[in-house]
This record gives sequence, structure tokens and C-alpha cells, in this order.
Amino acid sequence: MENFINSKVKEIKQLVGKDNVILGLSGGVDSSVLAVLLHKAIGKKLKCIFVNNGLLRKNEAGKVIKTFKNNFHIDLIYANEENKFLSALKGVSDPEKKRKIIGHVFIDVFSAYAKKIKNAKFLAQGTLYPDVIESVSFKGPSAVIKTHHNVGGLPKKMNFKLIEPFRELFKDEVRKIGEKLKLSDEIVWRHPFPGPGLGVRLLGAVTKPQLDTLREADFIVTEEIKKADWYRKLWQVFAVLLPVKSVGVMGDNRTYENTIAVRAVTSIDAMTAGWAPLPPALLAKISNRIINEVKGINRVVYDISSKPPATIEWE
Repeated sequence: MENFINSKVKEIKQLVGKDNVILGLSGGVDSSVLAVLLHKAIGKKLKCIFVNNGLLRKNEAGKVIKTFKNNFHIDLIYANEENKFLSALKGVSDPEKKRKIIGHVFIDVFSAYAKKIKNAKFLAQGTLYPDVIESVSFKGPSAVIKTHHNVGGLPKKMNFKLIEPFRELFKDEVRKIGEKLKLSDEIVWRHPFPGPGLGVRLLGAVTKPQLDTLREADFIVTEEIKKADWYRKLWQVFAVLLPVKSVGVMGDNRTYENTIAVRAVTSIDAMTAGWAPLPPALLAKISNRIINEVKGINRVVYDISSKPPATIEWE
């Protein structure tokens, strides 16, 4: 990976010259590693835009700002556009429509902020090989499984030249690059998070109250998985808010509330994945905490589906 890093640094330096490069920074592994690689290559000519779409996990915006603006001293623009995204998603429940809306609004928001950056001629993206082959046919025929908003969705009017150093790499290779670049384990080993965020982990129409409910449940899942030393053993683990209500009992009262599904998978490259055999005691702890601490949830279920035939994400 050291040879890859050196060759890419040299290649990017020569390509960019005196121009600026814009990167949409999400705080995930791919964009984070790319940000550090680009910063190593071109320094202050890297301009990062972090868009808060309102579909982020609990405390995520603050962590991204602290890590990259305060610690790495990367030029970071914070675009808080939660209301714009949620307004566009109002009443939309079809998963592919949600993905496309989130992608289109992201491009509109990103373009507006990018226009304010002078002398920017390049757009960098942390696109990976699995993203490409799930969205478009690349190196042979393949079905479009779902839309990734960083693949094939850029309008021509943006007039940027693309820089995608990881386009033919898998996640494990990007992690190795991150380690070579001396990023923290917390960043390098962070689980993948979809571009549409919690919008595709909340089944049905997206609303602010439901997002807040999902955020709290997801936080508990991740916290308990880390405490039990399972986080590094998993490819992904997260909560999904289902549009399913069921009867329950809280104290002496009957309840009729929502269901959370917990999804934990093992994988090497996300092309295939198996459900993780989490210990029953750990699942029980996660379930008890969610039901007792998250208002509006009275049932927790565990997803034991593998990919294929299921995808890792529910939408």
C-alpha cells in the first residue's frame, strides 16, 4: 500500500497543479482516508465540504468537525441543510425514490457551496469498486442493485474533473491505506455508513421524530457492541426502525408501539455478507436498553439474513 500511496500522491500533485480540489467529506472511512491522502498531496489546495443532511447518527456532525477541522486542520466548510433534505423527503416511502431524492438534494447543496470556492477545478470522491458495480455496469455486465449517489449522479453542469483514487479498491484495502497514513483506529475501523444515511434505515416516510428515535436506538446498539468487544469483529452493525407496530406491556399498561431491528453482519468486501452470531446475553442487553430507554419502542428483533439474497442495508 505504501507504493500505492506514493504513486497516487505524485499523480494527484501533477494532475492538480495550482488548482483547488473539492471533497465531500462525510466522516466515513473512505472520505476520511481520501481527505488525508489528498492533504498529504496538495495541502491547503484541498477544500472539504461536510453536508449535514439531517440523516446522520447521534453526535456525528460534531465529531466530524472536531476531527478534521480542529485536529487535522483541514479546510472544512460545514453545510447544515437538515431542513432542506427533510422537506424534500416528506411523504416519500419508496426506497429508490428516497435514495434519488437524497442524492439530488445533496448535489444541489454541494454545488451551491462548491461555487463559492475559487479556482476549484477538481472534485474528489471516495468511490469504491462495490459502489460502482452495484450502481452501473463496470468491467463486465452486472445488474443495478441500488443507486449510490456518488456514482454516475454528477450533473455535467458542475464542470469538475473527477479524482477517484479508490475506484477499483475494496474497503479492506482503503483501511490499510488509512493505517499507513497513520489515521486513528476509530476512523480506520469505523463501520461503513450509507450515503443516504438513516434515510435508508428508517423504512417508510422519513420524519424528524422517527429519525431521533432511530438515532437513540442505533447509539445504544453501537455502544453495547463496542463494550462487548465485538465492533472490530463485524463489518457493520446498526439499528433499523420498522414501520411495524405491535402490542406490548409496560408496567400495568398495554402499549402499541414501534419495532427496532438490529442488523449485524460479517464480510470482507461487502459483496457477500453473513449474519453475525452475536451472544444471546449481548442481544438481550441491547434489547432491554432500547425498550427501556427509547420512547416509542416496545419490541426488538434480530435480522438473520445473509447477503445474498438480502442486502446489508434494508433499503
